[in-house]
Amino acid sequence: MFNLPITPLRKVGLFGLSLLFFLTGLNHLYYPNCYISMVPPYLPFDHQLSYISGSFQIIGAIAILFSKARRIVGYALVIFLIVILPANIQIIMYPDASTCHPDMIYLRLPLHIILILWVYWATLRKKAVGYQL
Repeated sequence: MFNLPITPLRKVGLFGLSLLFFLTGLNHLYYPNCYISMVPPYLPFDHQLSYISGSFQIIGAIAILFSKARRIVGYALVIFLIVILPANIQIIMYPDASTCHPDMIYLRLPLHIILILWVYWATLRKKAVGYQL
């Protein structure tokens, strides 16, 4: 059920990723204004999209701990991160419309790329699932 990765670094990476997604998801639900301001204007239902995004992150954070779901959830999280990439581009293009901390506006995009690589490393590689090579 919880077939964890073998090496301590991979375990820490998996738990860190889970914690990051969990806390970010909670942040979407409790402090939605920053995330709502990031939703591109051509998308309707900006409040609902922010709450859905946060809920998805919380579910993903829990699901990646289960070894049987880890690969599927890893793919889902990578796709999710690619889908929300326009929000990070939107905030850079229109920083005045954002209610986010000014330092985070320009750090979000590089951190987003690092997060995609982290999800791949922690969930999609064969070693990440818990197998021994």
